[in-house]
Amino acid sequence: MSSTLLQVRVDEKTRAAAGSICEKLGIDLPTAVRIFLARTVLENGIPFSMKLRPSAPDDVLEAMKQASQSAENAGVSDMSLDEINAEIEQVRAGK
Repeated sequence: MSSTLLQVRVDEKTRAAAGSICEKLGIDLPTAVRIFLARTVLENGIPFSMKLRPSAPDDVLEAMKQASQSAENAGVSDMSLDEINAEIEQVRAGK
């Protein structure tokens, strides 16, 4: 199949940001554009989104927020470390 040249004008900041994301995904920007065009034809519309997962610190922070909310909902958010350890020991002892 013969190929044709496709030129697109985009501001440098957008090109650099998109190029950086593509690099993290393991592809270059021209390959990403070819993937987009092929999928657009295949799906007869705007095809999909490729997103990087949030970085670990965001995941950890969200998990901590959820754990804090769960503790608050269970009424145990104000327990001391000694009280928490005592409950753990009770469960381990089968009481």
